[in-house]
Amino acid sequence: MTEPLPPKPDADHPFPRKQGPDEDRHSNVLLLVFFAVIVGIGIWLLNAMMDARKADECMSQGRRDCTPINVPSR
Repeated sequence: MTEPLPPKPDADHPFPRKQGPDEDRHSNVLLLVFFAVIVGIGIWLLNAMMDARKADECMSQGRRDCTPINVPSR
């Protein structure tokens, strides 16, 4: 009897991964873009929370001019 052939290294994976410098470069760019988006959202959220805190502190002092209203000049 003959022994069965051993499976190929990528035979157990339905979609074998191509390895190459182009693919690594694309994944690095995607990670960089994802990181930049996360940092941008974090900065925006931090600024929004600081503005809300300033408004809350102003209102807790009993002031009425906490949020400026822009009126066009005539």
